Amino acid sequence: IYIEVKGKGGHGALPHLTVDTVMVASQIIIALQTLVSRSANPLIPSVLTFGKINTEGGATNVIPEKVTIEGTFRTMDEHWRKAAKLKINQITSGIATSFGAEAIVNIIDGYPMLHNDLEQTAIVKSKAQDYLGMENVIDIPQRMTSEDFAYFAGKLPCVFYRLGTNNENNDYCHSVHSPHFDVDQRC
Repeated sequence: IYIEVKGKGGHGALPHLTVDTVMVASQIIIALQTLVSRSANPLIPSVLTFGKINTEGGATNVIPEKVTIEGTFRTMDEHWRKAAKLKINQITSGIATSFGAEAIVNIIDGYPMLHNDLEQTAIVKSKAQDYLGMENVIDIPQRMTSEDFAYFAGKLPCVFYRLGTNNENNDYCHSVHSPHFDVDQRC
């Protein structure tokens, strides 16, 4: 999700002469956080996260003309994904307009939900247990991460599984997005 909030910049000591894009962007983020808690069916896994907010130039006492917000929306239901995109646009535009600002929303279609085929999964799990031992094959909880393998799984019966890379000393227990991530090559 990419949102650009445009307003009228100016000096922080004269906010009445501006359209405060930082304040508008803050209101948008707060309002959008209710999307999952108040608009989604609570039985459908969904997450909305904003990881980046930026202004161009300025200083601590300058209200910028433009603020950008970047985030991600993930769900396990494609119908809700489509409805949520519409609501994100409506909420964002409504808030910006109410404060005299303009908001441009660009939501790029991300990866679809990954579906493992139940029959194929049972076969792969059984073979993995035969090879690695039952105690070394575990079911992990559903996750809101994304995976491009989902495109294959949408076309053919597929199984996506994870191969653990940790070792008995727990030397390799960092997430893939950690700067400390490493793989025990013996795995």
